[in-house]
Order: sequence, then C-alpha cells, then structure tokens
Amino acid sequence: MTLTPKTTRDAASLATQSDEDLLIRYRDTGDVAAFETLVHRYERPLFSYLVRYLRNPSLAEEVFQGTFLRLHEKCHQFTPDRQVRPWLYSIATHLAIDALRKEGQQPTTSLDQQVSDAESDVGALLDILGTRPPTPLEQLEAEEQAEWARRAVDALPDPLRQVILLAYFQGLKFREVAEILQLPLGTVKSRLHKALAMLHAAWEKEYAGSRASS
Repeated sequence: MTLTPKTTRDAASLATQSDEDLLIRYRDTGDVAAFETLVHRYERPLFSYLVRYLRNPSLAEEVFQGTFLRLHEKCHQFTPDRQVRPWLYSIATHLAIDALRKEGQQPTTSLDQQVSDAESDVGALLDILGTRPPTPLEQLEAEEQAEWARRAVDALPDPLRQVILLAYFQGLKFREVAEILQLPLGTVKSRLHKALAMLHAAWEKEYAGSRASS
C-alpha cells in the first residue's frame, strides 16, 4: 500500500504523541491508528519482558495479545492523571501470573520477611555487581557478562526476579514497579537490595571457585 502525504503526516503526528495522548485519543474517538501506534511502541520491550518472565515465547505471545485486548476493553477507565506504561505492565504481569498458574506453576508470593527496607536508591545492576574491584565481571567480554546475568537473574525467586526484570531490564522507575506489582515502594526497594545481594554473592562464589581452581 502506498501512503498518501496526509496518511504519512498523520502517522508522523501519532508517533510524536505521548502514550497517554494516544490512549485518550483511542478512548474518545476510536482511532485505531492511535491504538496501533501504542502497540507498536511497546511491542519489543513488553514482549521481551514477558518472554523473560514466562520463559516461554508462545505463552508470552498469548499474554502479549491478551494485554492489549484488556487495554482495549478497559480504556474507558483511563484518566489523564494516570500513566499508561505502569498500567500496561501491571496488566501484563497479572495476566502472566494467571498464565503460570494455569500451566501449573505457582509463583512464590512473599519474601519480604527476609529483607529490610531500603531508604536509598540502588545503582545499575552491573555497577553494583562490580563494586568490589577486581571482579570477574571486569575480566569478561560483554556477551559473557550478559549470559551470566541472564542465568543468574533466572535463578532468583520469582518475587525478586520480577523487580529485577522490571527495574533493570525494562528500565521502569521504582514507583512504577511498585504500582505494577501493587506493593509499597519500600518493599520494592528491599526486594531489589535482596536480589542484588544474592546476585553479588553468586558472582563472588563463581569467581572464588574459578580463582581457586586456576
């Protein structure tokens, strides 16, 4: 199909609009192009999150489609004082949890009694893992670092893995993660600190093992 100048201008105009403006436009006018722009904007990051969370691409695709179907069904509930991104990830996360339960996988729900609240934000995942120089991280190539991080994060308990995937791999703010998971901000931060402590311990153990055998 050849786009007319007007169609091209409309597409360009939609691409510059905020998530909130796009959803409100779809809610109020039924503009399918606005909704499609929103889907396209989140296609890669949201699907990537679901694949990492569910560890099943076909199930992730099903939940991804269900997420936007739910967004379509609930768009009339959206108000201008809200943000689309945390709402969208909240829908996706809850549908993913339901999908795991249907598959016979029961997510762990609470580790909070094991961790203390954190008052300050934490830095980037790999920065924190490398806070004790020299570390093995500094001796590995980028691909090896990424592979280790994937394996280590996948081994975390689900409540900790959730916050790592949302905060670090999706780049969501802590308050957005709290909204998505319907948790207090302090609980999100405490889970992050617990997860990072476990990752750092795993990294130290792996490094110590390799150093002892060398």
